[in-house]
Amino acid sequence: MMSFDLDRFISDCSAAVSESAPTKAVREIVARAVSEPTALQQTLGTPARAEIQRLHVSDELTVLNVIWAPGMTLMPHNHNMWAVIGVYGGREDNIFWRRCENESHGRIEAAGAKSLGPGDVRPLGSEIIHSVTNPTSKFTGAIHVYGGDFFTLERSEWDPENLEERPYDLEKNLGIFERANVIWARGQD
Repeated sequence: MMSFDLDRFISDCSAAVSESAPTKAVREIVARAVSEPTALQQTLGTPARAEIQRLHVSDELTVLNVIWAPGMTLMPHNHNMWAVIGVYGGREDNIFWRRCENESHGRIEAAGAKSLGPGDVRPLGSEIIHSVTNPTSKFTGAIHVYGGDFFTLERSEWDPENLEERPYDLEKNLGIFERANVIWARGQD
């Protein structure tokens, strides 16, 4: 088994950002990392609570360890930058959305779906809108790499009931992770 070197991973991703096809280059780096899930977990820890761990944040690149609680769902949102997602444990179901034509409220409609399991990697273009669900009874761990500062860029989310666009609320979405931990803990009692 190979070991996962987080500093090397971040350095490789940072170098890939300046390549002519950064998403493709980062996808290859993430694919190598998630191909050894045990090595990743030895470095990052075994997923045991929903959270977003900031591994690296700069103006050009954000690297996160995103852990989804069992049954957790995050509403439709965009990133306004490219992203690469690699799952190393559990499952992440993505629904992809597109903006409805001739819609004044920024509504969206479902346009496809992709289920990601251990070892799967998915690049997302800067215009992608997606929602995420962990459909399993286990925690899901995934490396998310973004082509910019995930925490400061203005973006959108869509109300899950009426699918109308509104500004992305980072604090509210981070709170969803904490609420998922509370719900999961109650189910363990």
